[in-house]
Amino acid sequence: MSKPEKVFKMGAVRASIFRNFVNQGGRSVALPKIVIEVRYKNKAGEWDGTNSLSINDVPKAVAALQQAYEYLLSGDAQVEQEEDPRDDRGFGGGAVSAPAPAQPSWSNAPNLDNKWPSRY
Repeated sequence: MSKPEKVFKMGAVRASIFRNFVNQGGRSVALPKIVIEVRYKNKAGEWDGTNSLSINDVPKAVAALQQAYEYLLSGDAQVEQEEDPRDDRGFGGGAVSAPAPAQPSWSNAPNLDNKWPSRY
């Protein structure tokens, strides 16, 4: 498996950004993909990963996905984008940027750490 472009970690939960390159209309286009994984130690004591989330993993996954989403929208991503002449928004020149997504308020989220059993 290829190395991710960027990884956002929240506890044992990881949101990793990968780029799939496809040919579209004679040019190479980078399509971002986000992979969610929960790391844990298996019975043999070795690190392993799963994409199955416990209830305690859900808020961590949401936060990691939010960070990955903001990274992709922010323009900090390292993949060069070709300017489409049909696109008058000016993203190739950096004149106009997408508005920042609203920040969720995690302060009101219930603390479920002790309510549900964890595998850790």
